[in-house]
Amino acid sequence: MTAGETLLEAKGVAKTFTLGKVEVPALRGVDVSVRGGEVCLLMGPSGSGKTTLLSILGCILSPSAGSVSVMGRDTAGLPERELAKVRLAHIGFIFQSYNLFPTLRAVENVQVALDLRGVSGTDARDRALAALASVGLADKADVLPRDLSGGQKQRVAIARALVAEPAVILADEPTAALDSETGRAVIALVRELAVTRGSSVVIVTHDPRIADFADRVVRIEDGRIVANGEKTP
Repeated sequence: MTAGETLLEAKGVAKTFTLGKVEVPALRGVDVSVRGGEVCLLMGPSGSGKTTLLSILGCILSPSAGSVSVMGRDTAGLPERELAKVRLAHIGFIFQSYNLFPTLRAVENVQVALDLRGVSGTDARDRALAALASVGLADKADVLPRDLSGGQKQRVAIARALVAEPAVILADEPTAALDSETGRAVIALVRELAVTRGSSVVIVTHDPRIADFADRVVRIEDGRIVANGEKTP
């Protein structure tokens, strides 16, 4: 990965959902690109299309029109098996709902990201422990999700997304369950990863507290980009 190189790009992306006999447009011809080493915030009112765009950038949803390129590869028309390979090879996700496995301890939840990439044994555990320590959870490694607070669960999810050092990090409201100090600390960690490893980071957020960590804010309203600034206002 090279800082400044475009790692993630959407061109003319549209998405329409069908609800019964009604077609509901969620995105209307969106163009956006994110460079290596860049932290980009997606902001806008609820229902504006932010999470839909994030899901399309992450190859979870397919666009109704337009294309998405990840690491220079056009993903349009790829079968789900190939899209899964793109996600596994290049993308780390941080979900608002955590998506932790309830029967796995915190360290095991983080290790899953490495197991899927063929890293196992002592190496995987050591890397998972280091990732947990980086988000302030070194003492929670052997705790089950049911015994963690909402903020702690979110930090486990963040550690899982970062542990494999992905080229692209996509986050949906990652600070929603965190207090101000912890939220700023984990976003600072994500930014450090972007800068030092040349990753592209896209964060959907309503949280103005993390705006200082962004290189650019993309504002969406009614499925369209209305502002694409290099600096936060």
